[in-house]
Amino acid sequence: MLHAEFIRSLFTQLNEELSQRGVVGEIGLCGGAVMCLVFDARDATKDVDGIFEPTQEIRAAARVVARSNDLSEDWLNDAAKAYFHGDPPRVEVLNLSHLRVWAPTAEYMLAMKCVSARFDSQDKEDVEFLVSHRQLQSPDEVFSILCQYYPRNLIPPQTQSLVKELLV
Repeated sequence: MLHAEFIRSLFTQLNEELSQRGVVGEIGLCGGAVMCLVFDARDATKDVDGIFEPTQEIRAAARVVARSNDLSEDWLNDAAKAYFHGDPPRVEVLNLSHLRVWAPTAEYMLAMKCVSARFDSQDKEDVEFLVSHRQLQSPDEVFSILCQYYPRNLIPPQTQSLVKELLV
């Protein structure tokens, strides 16, 4: 498991590796890393999901960091990139010499977590946290946020059930 301070250390190492390569990179986080680093909602995550540019250079640098820390080569991955819809509103997480790291706002994270609908995982607890964090009181408030970022046809039926269960 990757704890917040360890993730920050990995990003610092990634920054150094990018610096040695003369590359400036950007990572947009999502998933558990955001819940750890931005919201302090959980202690750790199994990996760091996000989108990043330049993709190949960051992947190569991340592999070097993985070997140095005895981690899986996919500790940093873009498997969740399909859940980024449009250009999300952002908060800065880290701004290093060769690496910028940002995360979506709480509202966008709530929308992403609801659209991914992996409620048999940590996502259910993350949705509960984000609803509470934003002090949302009704399913309509939640769906209003979701529809700001995703077309209604992308919101799975199980999301409606979960949101109603949380707020009734």
